Amino acid sequence: MDQLAVPIAAAAERVMQCLMEDGKILCCGNGGSAADSQHFAAELLNRFEMERPGLAAFSLTSDPSTITSIANDFDYAQIFSKQVHALGRPRDMLLAISTSGNSRNVVEAVVAAHEQQMTVIALTGRGGGLISEILSPDDIHICVASNSTARTQEVHILALHCLCDAIDCLLLGVE
Repeated sequence: MDQLAVPIAAAAERVMQCLMEDGKILCCGNGGSAADSQHFAAELLNRFEMERPGLAAFSLTSDPSTITSIANDFDYAQIFSKQVHALGRPRDMLLAISTSGNSRNVVEAVVAAHEQQMTVIALTGRGGGLISEILSPDDIHICVASNSTARTQEVHILALHCLCDAIDCLLLGVE
């Protein structure tokens, strides 16, 4: 808790800044992290615990036709980066989730986000892997200090819920 409180708070502030400037949050990950990216986007787009207007967020993992066409025509490593290049703008953010920090397609999405002048929030484990090495000083790294994929994923979903709660509190105020 003590280790992740500061980056989670910073991420919430940055997400709010992005949304207030008419930016959007693009989310990506593989497997359980893909589910987490979809879950986070849904919590922002619809609601978390309080009623509020929808916030611009979507998961790059949600369109099988797009993912399979990119994987078939190019390479699976480009399934997120091609979408980031097409959809991402400098005012937008990428939420990149990889328990190892080494998922090639997530790494490529981070590179693409930087090329689009987007800020990145990275959720990783195991020391952060390659993603931790390519993050810029403006990016935010939420790294779970665990080598267990299951423990990392459990903390990731808690961190995402903390982000949603903080975003709601920043947007609507705290009662």
